[in-house]
Amino acid sequence: MSVPTTSAVQALVSPEWAREHLDDRTVRFVEVDVDTTAYQQAHLPGAVAWDWTTQLADDVRRDLASREDFSALLSRSGIGPDTHVVLYGDNNDWFAAWAYWQLKLFDWRKVSLLDGGRRYWLDNGYPITTDVPGYPETGIRLPEPSYALRAFRDDILPNVGGGAIALVDVRSPAEFEGEVIAPPGMTETAQRGGHIPGAASIPWSQAVADDGRFRAPDELRRLYGSKGITPDRDVIAYCRIGERSSHTWFVLHELLGYPKVRNYDGSWTEWGSMVGVPIEK
Repeated sequence: MSVPTTSAVQALVSPEWAREHLDDRTVRFVEVDVDTTAYQQAHLPGAVAWDWTTQLADDVRRDLASREDFSALLSRSGIGPDTHVVLYGDNNDWFAAWAYWQLKLFDWRKVSLLDGGRRYWLDNGYPITTDVPGYPETGIRLPEPSYALRAFRDDILPNVGGGAIALVDVRSPAEFEGEVIAPPGMTETAQRGGHIPGAASIPWSQAVADDGRFRAPDELRRLYGSKGITPDRDVIAYCRIGERSSHTWFVLHELLGYPKVRNYDGSWTEWGSMVGVPIEK
């Protein structure tokens, strides 16, 4: 089986939409959490769980999951070529956005994020369960990925300080300033702290309202435009390992329609450990 050939669906769906489609066999809800045990405590009825540490990454090569492994994951999740995948998770959809971005590398068109993620769903009393569903395997095979939405260090290094690209550092101010290298509890670190020269500091959390849902488009345009991140520029977002920058990539590319946005998933764990590359504090 190949990937979908139908037209794209809405990138962001509301909790109300999700509740109405819990029994829709053409929709597969997928939970992807920072805390990989959260799914066991409660989740959307019918949802499956993806483990970002073992299923969405190749720990040996420090890379994204391979085409073969990702195809097998989709198949085991009961996802076929016409399935609408709706992703959600904790931490305001950090790793759900990472999974969304990875699906887009394979040109998967029927995919959405659930606005507000796990937090909003639980806080507002939407249906939950502890039942773990099982689905028949679909045998789907993904095509070779396109990396048009992925940035690499060699895309950035020749352009540092030159203005050809607009870099967005979405980490916390303390990480940006080099005061800490990784948030508490996170094990992926780098040798040095700081940021890539010329990067604008726009923490990912500024795109989210107090209730966990995304801010209105006009607010988001003002937020990024005020820091020089405009639709006419070639934008690259980065964080520490690529999940928070996937969230910002989603905002810029999918919600605001910026045409040239890439995610640098090597991010600070790569940049902060390389020999001979410039950093600022």
